[in-house]
Amino acid sequence: MKVTDHLKVSDETLFSFEILPPLKGKSIQSIFDGIDPLMEFKPKFINVTYHREEYIYKERENGLLEKIAIRKRPGTVGICAAIMNKYQVDAVPHLICGGFGKEETENALIDLQFLGIDNVLALRGDSIKTESNFRAHKDGHEFAVDLIGQIGEMNSGNYLMDDIKLEPTNFCVGAAGYPEKHFEAMNLSTDLHYLKAKVDAGAEYIVTQMFFDNKKYFAFVDACRAAGIMVPIIPGLKPIKTMRHISFLPKFFHIDYPEALSKELLKCTTNDQVEQVGSEWGIAQSQELKAANVPCIHYYTMSNSKMVKSIAKEIF
Repeated sequence: MKVTDHLKVSDETLFSFEILPPLKGKSIQSIFDGIDPLMEFKPKFINVTYHREEYIYKERENGLLEKIAIRKRPGTVGICAAIMNKYQVDAVPHLICGGFGKEETENALIDLQFLGIDNVLALRGDSIKTESNFRAHKDGHEFAVDLIGQIGEMNSGNYLMDDIKLEPTNFCVGAAGYPEKHFEAMNLSTDLHYLKAKVDAGAEYIVTQMFFDNKKYFAFVDACRAAGIMVPIIPGLKPIKTMRHISFLPKFFHIDYPEALSKELLKCTTNDQVEQVGSEWGIAQSQELKAANVPCIHYYTMSNSKMVKSIAKEIF
């Protein structure tokens, strides 16, 4: 079932969450262990992120360095299939531009259709550690809007090999939105311009980057509507769990903590204290969002479901 269909048939705020593929060497049970505690809240869909390749350099016998691509996590497609088979819940794989050519993208989408997975979150993806800026695959897409366009073409029955006639796909495409703007955008206005382009290209709903100030989400929704972006906008929340999160989350995700939250975090000296503050803040955020009748609250678990469960118990 498509994400948009879940949103249409429900009069209440839905619950969903996102997981990370495990590091190589771990079994699928590590995924199930993170999902099981959250199933009591009846998630309608579960997102599975994709982590692109990284590179290492090995010195050869002649003294030259050889660039070798490595993948540290198993594939998203297989994980989504396993989730749908075990839980009978829709899985939403993340599909990214980085590291993929158009043909590889098409093949991944063909596999997803074969498995009965009809939802995709289309993202540009981040740059890898060895790049100062994002670099597209030489045969791939530079921007998420182009990836969404390719999915739209397949939904219309148009494949790269136009001499081969295949059945049209039927994917529901989601896109990312940034209440505090994407860090590369000149300003929020230009960011909304590009977001509208993604919607015009076929994105049917938006999931936001994490935020900690609900006022910014509500202002973002208002700005989207004023810009003609009328698709559902799902807020994404991430509970603050550790001392490291205090500085890491704003730095890595280019977000701000509201003053009231930062004052409480500055008092913390242990992870337990941070977790308490993060849980209380997450509950308050969720309560306000649910009271505003948002279509769904989407939680970024980072594959640790403990805090999300404590919050969801108070909300759903």
